[in-house]
Amino acid sequence: MKNIKMWDLLKNKDKRCLQQEDGVFLSYGQVDEFGERLLHVLEERCLIFILCRNSIGAVAGYISFVNHRIVPVLLNEHIEKRMLDSLLSLYRPLYLWGPVERADQMQGQIVFEEYGYCLIKMEYGMLYTIHDELGLLLTTSGSTGSPKFVRQSYENIRINSEQIAEYLELDSSERPITTLPMNYTYGLSIIHSHLLVGATILLTDKRLPQREFWNFFREAKATSFGGVPYTYEMLERLHFRTMVLPSLRCMTQAGGKLSPELHKKFAEYAIENHKKFIVMYGQCEATARMAYLPAKDSLRKYGSMGIAIPGGKFTLTGMDGKEITETGVTGELVYTGPNVTMGYAQTPEELALGDERNGRLETGDMAKQDEEGYYYIVGRKRRFLKVYGNRVNLDELDGILKSQYGNVDCSCAGVDDHVYIFITEETEQTIYEQQEQRTDKNVAEVIRKYIAEKTGIHFTAFEVLVIPEIPKNDAGKIQYKELEKYYGL
Repeated sequence: MKNIKMWDLLKNKDKRCLQQEDGVFLSYGQVDEFGERLLHVLEERCLIFILCRNSIGAVAGYISFVNHRIVPVLLNEHIEKRMLDSLLSLYRPLYLWGPVERADQMQGQIVFEEYGYCLIKMEYGMLYTIHDELGLLLTTSGSTGSPKFVRQSYENIRINSEQIAEYLELDSSERPITTLPMNYTYGLSIIHSHLLVGATILLTDKRLPQREFWNFFREAKATSFGGVPYTYEMLERLHFRTMVLPSLRCMTQAGGKLSPELHKKFAEYAIENHKKFIVMYGQCEATARMAYLPAKDSLRKYGSMGIAIPGGKFTLTGMDGKEITETGVTGELVYTGPNVTMGYAQTPEELALGDERNGRLETGDMAKQDEEGYYYIVGRKRRFLKVYGNRVNLDELDGILKSQYGNVDCSCAGVDDHVYIFITEETEQTIYEQQEQRTDKNVAEVIRKYIAEKTGIHFTAFEVLVIPEIPKNDAGKIQYKELEKYYGL
């Protein structure tokens, strides 16, 4: 494994590999040549921090480091300086690869610069013992400033890329466009799996509501994109299903459960327009993907996360620790497969650790399966409360509200016997306008009464709080720890 590169770039050396919206592009051969030049500057196998954006500089650098066994830590380029300084102080990497404009904020010397990125040799960098199989450190989706990283091996990356490419039936004609950050496990898996097949990756940091994104999409003839639930909620508000996108072949969704209503709408759109809509399920702790719903079942099984990916297996575990074999019974979802990662690292010393999971992951998600073996996520293990003697699924409450009021921006959190329903000012206005008489201007009371009616729990258990925005990370996932600050936890 030591002398084998993750990606054989020269196999597709004349094929376009990375393409930016400004027209700049690199072939696979040029990315390989770039990596060889970069390697001459670097010392022995070591740790490097990457401040990520969806650009040639960031992605070509990342590919080069992994291919030459330099272990990258991927962080969003917009990470707060205080958080970055804290991580740099703890891990003390030998190098940092980041945008040129942030170089003056770092204590170190620029030793290489190209494509808007520069390599900084850090003043206080240290060499650590790093396990031979450790290939990458990624934050979990909610911990961009946390010292806790998921340790992914070279084997994890290679195998999960192959699994994804197999069930998505990817080939070199693909042209995926970036809609997610590369430092987010889902966004990175799209890059990994398409590099494997020699596809052209279209790089942009433009957001979906921006006209420039769709201009690039059409001009570059993008064939696919991926999104979290928030992405599809935004697409619905943008009337995506009325857009004319002849090059689009496939849409994928992961990063949380999509509401059944939206799942059905996009499945119907895909069928009517001869495209694929594939819902997937995964976690950073399993490299990326663990399950997918085949496109042919997207409408028939809407609401389902699907079946295990090739080479993987699911089981359900009850509260008593025993395996659940009956259909329709909820338990914790447990996954086994070669893409389960090595474990966590919270200190530099833990970079020397080997595989601590042995291919088994307790996901923390509660699920059930139907008679055909398709799985359905019910909620997070920690997203359940006891309210007046009733077991309440907070994810289900979110779904009830979005089903009633049209995928508005809202989220539920709380403690036993008290549920907080968070809505934004925009959501408050939307719900008010939906009232037929509009005699009750107190939207909070409208929501409390509706939820009480749907759950059978007295309305005094619910409290509605209007906040400026629902806190989300850069991948669009709700940050529940931030919500907890509003009620003193």
